[in-house]
Parts: sequence; C-alpha cells; structure tokens
Amino acid sequence: MKLSVAIITFNEDRIIEKTLRSVHDIADEIVVIDSFSTDRTVEICQKFSKVKLIQQKFPGFGKQKNFAISQCSGEWILFLDADEIPDETALKSIQTTANQNQSDYSVYNISFNNIFLGKSLQYGGWGNLKRERLFRKNAGKYSEDIVHEMFLTEEKIGLLEGKLNHYTYKDIHHHIEKSNKYTTMMAEKMYSRGKKSSVLKIIFSPIYQFIKSYFIRLGFLDGLVGYYAAKTAGFYTFLKYQKLYELHKVKN
Repeated sequence: MKLSVAIITFNEDRIIEKTLRSVHDIADEIVVIDSFSTDRTVEICQKFSKVKLIQQKFPGFGKQKNFAISQCSGEWILFLDADEIPDETALKSIQTTANQNQSDYSVYNISFNNIFLGKSLQYGGWGNLKRERLFRKNAGKYSEDIVHEMFLTEEKIGLLEGKLNHYTYKDIHHHIEKSNKYTTMMAEKMYSRGKKSSVLKIIFSPIYQFIKSYFIRLGFLDGLVGYYAAKTAGFYTFLKYQKLYELHKVKN
C-alpha cells in the first residue's frame, strides 16, 4: 500500500464529501478519525469504500493526528484537514511522488489557497502559507499540543507543485463559533506552558495584530474581506489573552 490519506473530523458534513471525492481515486486507503460527530459526517464517510472510519474521543489536535498516523498502512501519508481539497496539479504531484521508487525528500510542503468567506486571500499573512502535508510514515509526527500543533521532523522538506484549496469557514457565524472554540484551547495551552496575560497584553496585542495583518502584511489589498480577516485576527488575539487572564484568576 503506497498512499494513505488521513483526516480527523468533528461535524464536517458541510464539506467532507467533496474532500473525500477529491482524493478517493489516488488513495489506497482513507483513514478518518472522528470525534463522535453529531451531524452527517459519519454517514457520509461510510459511503466511500476506501474509508477506514474510527471514532475516538478528542484528546487535542496533536494527539488525534498522531493516532491517525498510527492507523495508516501506507508508505506515504497525505494528511488533510477536512476542509482542504487539493487542486488537480497537487493531486498529480502527490500521486507521482507516492508512486516513485525513490524521491528527493521524505516530507513535502504544499502551498495553500486560503478561501475566506468566498474570497481567495492573497495578503494579510494568508497568501504565502504552506504546510507539511505529504510525508513518509516514519518521517515525523505532530507535537502533542491541544491546538496549533506543529509537524516535527528532522528531514529536509521539499515543495510539491499545486495547491490545497482551504475552504476555511462556511459563514461569519461558523467563523466566530470556531474562533471561540480555538481561543479557549489556546488559552489552556498557554496556561499549561506557564504563559501569563496582563491588562496591557489584552489591550495592545489585538491592536498590534490588526496593524500587522492589515497594514504590514498588506491585508487591505484584499478589500473588505481582508479588513474582516485582520479585524477578527485582532479579536482572536483579544479572546486568547482575556481567557488566559481569566484562567489564572480561577486557578490561582
């Protein structure tokens, strides 16, 4: 078995079918680790013959992704978030690399096309992102962070042709809902690492984040959506530090 596709899910029925269809033909297996979704995610996954579905309580993003890797049988693993869909060029690059007897690298980045509220963002820190998404099974693993996990490897990293179309949020309600969830986990992560908040951080860090996204990284060139992305990046920063501040008050 040459290529396993790994995905972790929780209530992803808005897009999971499109994601599975996009990789079904190139994958030898698709490993889906689901955190007991309450929508149609499981039902949709079960329609695909190559899907190996396992349900497990969510222990944090890093640990859940490492569990997914452990369940993969392929020599190569393509790790996707449920809302990431490779374009045709990326699919060909992935398939070609997985089918080679020897490859130049054991870990490959793929560039992102971040689609935010219907617009492909080019600026504000969104337009030049790339992530490790294709790798040999024993070439690395994820940090065990509850959120904002990193891929850890000692291998040199190549870059595949093509892009991942990242359909970030369904609408503003979905965005705010996920931001609230992620900032809670981020505050817990920071607290566990001994990080502290302060009134100054709560007030000024969001302002700096907005300035960095909108002006320094030219987010204003993405129009109204660029403004919204920068403004909510600042709000995300505010929530993160405010929740961390509250955690210290409750636990100390």
